[in-house]
Amino acid sequence: MLHLFVCTLYALHICWMYRHGESAVHSHMTNTRITDAEILEKRYPVLLREFSVRRGSGGKGEWAGGDGIVRDIQFLRPLSVGILSERRSLAPLGLAGGGAGARGENYVVRAGGHVQFLGGKNTFMVARNDRIRILAPGGGAYGPPAEK
Repeated sequence: MLHLFVCTLYALHICWMYRHGESAVHSHMTNTRITDAEILEKRYPVLLREFSVRRGSGGKGEWAGGDGIVRDIQFLRPLSVGILSERRSLAPLGLAGGGAGARGENYVVRAGGHVQFLGGKNTFMVARNDRIRILAPGGGAYGPPAEK
């Protein structure tokens, strides 16, 4: 049986002048939305172990960048998996002295505990109980952080 799952990840949103960035939202996407965990687990041989806000991933500044997300998916049988993502090498930049958001990270955690970093674009095989852990980047901040 062939499984094909295409998902746009919730991610960051850059801050605006005079407003902090939103966390864990789609930005610049059309006609898409995240797949509910129940649907994902019903249609595919996976278990969604974590779906949360990646706290602290937004850039620091007068107006902070939004935080990205964490998604941890366990595979229930051997599969071929591909990931295509951005902002893994270069961090989302801040503006007007604001700090950069955290870079994204993708890695596979093997059932035996070995961790393999995937980079932004990769295709790989997984065994039963292997997991993919996706940390979406945070947004860049606007303006320098206030001095205390």
